[in-house]
Amino acid sequence: MKQNASLTIVMPAYNEKANLVLVVPKLLEKCKKMGWKLILVNDGSTDGTLKEMKKFEANDLFTIVSNKINRGYGAAIKAGIEICSTEYLITVDADGQHRIEDVEKLYRKILETDADLIVGSRKGNENSGNFKKLGKWFIRMLAKALMPVPIHDLNSGMKIYRTSLAKQYIGLTPDTMAFSEIITLIFISYRHYVIEEPIVVEERIGGKSKIRLQTAFQTFMEIINIVILFNPAKIFLPISLICIIIGLSIGVPIIIAGNGVSTGSLLAIFSGILFFLLGLIAEQLSMIRKSRNK
Repeated sequence: MKQNASLTIVMPAYNEKANLVLVVPKLLEKCKKMGWKLILVNDGSTDGTLKEMKKFEANDLFTIVSNKINRGYGAAIKAGIEICSTEYLITVDADGQHRIEDVEKLYRKILETDADLIVGSRKGNENSGNFKKLGKWFIRMLAKALMPVPIHDLNSGMKIYRTSLAKQYIGLTPDTMAFSEIITLIFISYRHYVIEEPIVVEERIGGKSKIRLQTAFQTFMEIINIVILFNPAKIFLPISLICIIIGLSIGVPIIIAGNGVSTGSLLAIFSGILFFLLGLIAEQLSMIRKSRNK
């Protein structure tokens, strides 16, 4: 087994002062024992989160990154990834829902399997309400409809990465809560070894969840963007075919009846051809951007 010092825990925090008091001491104790590193990212908190973080600053295994303004969940994680120097990194939330035991579990799993990304799966163990579960189901179904996705829990906040790959791809990820889904889809799209491992999720210790209806909409748009990046034909080809089929189904009967050519059918057919050509252009741009990111 490799040296334990090859792991860094990255924890983004926005207005989590009450939770950090309970979460950080336990994490630091484990880091001292295992030789791990801990990076806490203050994402422009206004409740004294940064002041609370600085109480632990004397520890040489501990690093603070602080954004002056709230830039978003994804931006906070990316700030931690950028300064990570170990072979592996794991992201955990600051609300106390993720267990230290599962950090060690996922770390051992990535060493055993040589995976590039392991998602901590909450399948059957989620504490979210019915509305959030419905939103997560919709996002999961959308992703699977547009690209092959072997992972169930796309938006799990606990993931362990091969650091070099995480650094390579963060430029393609959003600053929002959609980061969790998009980074997983990127690893899958680049054919890296991505697996899931069950974890246990505790009840949030305190504070309020940052997930809102806007989060679902942002995630929806980011998934569309990432599919257009990696497989634009999945978007443009079906739209093209639908337009052409509608145009022909309307126009052909009118022509057969001897009533000339329907303007509406021509519009639909030309729209289909336009979408097809846009798909070809998007495919070329996709190839260029992917080659630059390798």
